[in-house]
Amino acid sequence: MEENIRREYYELLRFESVGADPLKLRECVNCAMWLKRWLESFGFTGELVMPPVKDGKAAPPVLVAERPGAEGLPTVLVYGHYDVQPVDPVADWKTPPFEPTEIDGRVYCRGAQDDKGQSFAFLCGIRDSLSSAGDRPVPTLKVVLEGQEESGSEALMALAPTMRKRLAADILAVCDTGAAAGLRPAIVAGLRGVSHFTVRLSGPSRDLHSGEYGGIAPNPAQAIAELVASLHNPDGSIAVAGFRDGIEPPTEEERRAAEATAPTEAAYAEDIGCEPVGGQRGKTIVQRNSFEPTIEINGIHAGYGGPGSKTVIPSEALAKISMRLVPGQSVRGVFDAVRKHLEDHTPRGMKLSVEEYNPGAGGFRLPLASPIFRLAAHVLGELDERGAVFQWDGASIPVVSVLREASGAAPLLVGWGQPEDRIHSPNESYSLAQFDKARAWGRRLIAAL
Repeated sequence: MEENIRREYYELLRFESVGADPLKLRECVNCAMWLKRWLESFGFTGELVMPPVKDGKAAPPVLVAERPGAEGLPTVLVYGHYDVQPVDPVADWKTPPFEPTEIDGRVYCRGAQDDKGQSFAFLCGIRDSLSSAGDRPVPTLKVVLEGQEESGSEALMALAPTMRKRLAADILAVCDTGAAAGLRPAIVAGLRGVSHFTVRLSGPSRDLHSGEYGGIAPNPAQAIAELVASLHNPDGSIAVAGFRDGIEPPTEEERRAAEATAPTEAAYAEDIGCEPVGGQRGKTIVQRNSFEPTIEINGIHAGYGGPGSKTVIPSEALAKISMRLVPGQSVRGVFDAVRKHLEDHTPRGMKLSVEEYNPGAGGFRLPLASPIFRLAAHVLGELDERGAVFQWDGASIPVVSVLREASGAAPLLVGWGQPEDRIHSPNESYSLAQFDKARAWGRRLIAAL
C-alpha cells in the first residue's frame, strides 16, 4: 500500500462515526465532509443531503456524488456506508478502537473492514482506473454513502424514492460482503432481509422483595424467558403460525452452487468457538444460513445484573429480537404473525408491548444468468485464476433492495471480508491483502465497462 493511500485510509478510520449514537453526529458529519472532499479531488461533484429532523433528533447526512462519463456506456452507482458499529465492550479491545494500528499485515480499528475499509479500497480502485484511462471513455459514476446502515438506514430508505433521477443507473456496485475461503472472489447472488423490534413485558408496579412477594407476584424475568422460548419448536424450527407463508425455495442450481463452496461444520466450529447447531435440525448449514428465515434473540434484560446478589422480582423485562427474511416473505405479514404469536403466548399477569419496530426490507435473489454476473465473473477470473464462486449471504443490507428499486440498477455485490475480520466485534481488522483485492476489483471493473 502506497504511503498516501495509507494516510488517507487512516484519516478516514479515525472518525468516530457511530451513526446510531446521537452524541457522535458531529463525527459523522465531519466524516461525510471528508469523503466529499476526497471524491471531489478526482472529478466528482458531491452534496451532503441532510435528512429531516425526526422527533427532535438529527440524522447523519447522506453523501451523494456524481462524475459524468461518456454517453453510451453504463452508469455505475456505488453504495457504501461510513457509519460503524459501537465499540463496546471497550475493555476487550487490544488496540485503541479508533486509532488504526497495523500488526502483521492487518489494520486494527473499528471500521477497518465494515464498511469504511471495503468501500474506500473499492473507490481507490475507481480512482486508479480513472487516472490511467487517458483518452479512453469512462462510465458515468455515481456514489451514495450513508451514515445509518448499522442502525437501519432510515434516512436513506426515506430519501431514495425521492431521488430516482439522481440515483438512476445500470449497475449498483456494493463492496460490503465477503469473499470465499482463501480470498477466492465471490459474487453474492442473494441476501436475506431483516426486521427488528423490542418486546417489553410489564408486571408489578415496582421491583419487589423476592422473599415477601415470591410465589405471589408474577415474575417478568421468568415470563420473558418463557415467551421467547415459545418462538421455536424443540427441533429448532420456527413455531409462529404463518411465518413461512410465501417462501420461494432456491432452485436446484442455486442450492448446488451454494453447497459447493460452503465452509465445513468444523470450519464454522473453529470460527465461532462452539458447535454450529443453531437453527432447525436436519438442514445443512447452507440451508440454514442462506435460504431459511430466522428469528433470533439478540438480548434479554431484566432485574439486577451487577456483582453479588440483589434478591428482587423485577417490574419489567425486555427482549431485543431480529428476523432474517427470505424471498417471498411479506415484511409486514411476518411481523404481524410474530406479534400475534407473542400476544397469544404472553404469560399470565404480564402486559405486552412491542416497540422500536424497524421493518427493514425483504430478501432477494438474482438470476445467475444475468449479463452483469457474466461480466463480473470474467473480470474476477482475470483477477484470480481460481475464478469466482456464487454465494447467497445470510446477512442483510436492507437498503440495497430500496436502492435497486429507486435506481433501476442491477445489484452487483462483491466484497472481500473474511471471518477473521471480526466485524461488529472488538478488534475488528482488515488485511492489506484484502484492501489490495478490493482496490484491484474496483479498478478492473471500471476498466472493463
